Amino acid sequence: MSIDKKYIEHFINVSSKAALASSYLVGKKDKIAADQAAVDSMRLELNKIDMNGKVVIGEGSLDEAPLLYTGELLGNKNGPKFDIAVDPLEGTNFAANNLPGAIAAIAIAEEGNLFNAPETYMDKIATGKIEKGLVDIDFPLKKNITNLSEFLNKDVSAITACILDRPRHKKIIDELTQLKVKIKLISDGDVLGALYVSNPKYNVDIFLGIGGGPEGVLAASALDAFDCHFQGRFIFDNDKDIKEAKEIGITDLNKKYELDEIIKGDSIFCATGITSSEVLSGIKITDDSYKSETLVTHKGSNFKEIIKKISSIKK
Repeated sequence: MSIDKKYIEHFINVSSKAALASSYLVGKKDKIAADQAAVDSMRLELNKIDMNGKVVIGEGSLDEAPLLYTGELLGNKNGPKFDIAVDPLEGTNFAANNLPGAIAAIAIAEEGNLFNAPETYMDKIATGKIEKGLVDIDFPLKKNITNLSEFLNKDVSAITACILDRPRHKKIIDELTQLKVKIKLISDGDVLGALYVSNPKYNVDIFLGIGGGPEGVLAASALDAFDCHFQGRFIFDNDKDIKEAKEIGITDLNKKYELDEIIKGDSIFCATGITSSEVLSGIKITDDSYKSETLVTHKGSNFKEIIKKISSIKK
């Protein structure tokens, strides 16, 4: 089954309107307000769409998030059943402080095809299109880098690895430094970080490290359309997370998930820039219109493009 292409336009509208709503709060030092603006807008637009949508990755459970909570039903109840994953504002600190890389992101798949990720960390690894078994989350770092350099016919010192700049990654960063790999450190935003491997123009060969589990699922849905390699393993290191995992049906807490286990079948992914990055320009408002850039993938029609739009701002 393939998702009707007409939905591409609907979901571009959802992410671009959320990005616009959040853009009014860029640089205002209030990440909660910037996030809430994106949430409110995204929910409003999703409820206008002909679909029976269910949030499988949202802003948290009902008691934590009154809107776009995990399990919330969206759409006008006319149309296909979709699983929805949302990150209305990825990079809340970027938006609050007017730094590059804030995006509004959404992924949809047919019912049952989008992994219901727990609100935990995930160890992940992503590369562009490679041969199966060449890079694996269970391999030592040196083996992955060496295999990748041989496959890409590049010297190890010409390989670029992208990783979140966090104390937990000190050991990995130290080893990459010893191997003389180029390191691209990002301070937040690991959906965008993973997307760097989707196109050689971003000059990132591998993305790795520990980041948000829900963000891993969103990134996987986009990388799937690019035929990229992605693996993830959730980290359950406290009783609360273990209990929640079991409640949503995860029995093997150490399972390594391949990309086709995280996202199955057809999907649509949209990410709109709020503040500019190497991938997407941010929202630009002029008088009664705004310019947006959205990275869109639709696996079913092999559609992978950055859509630039000028839309009117309805007062």
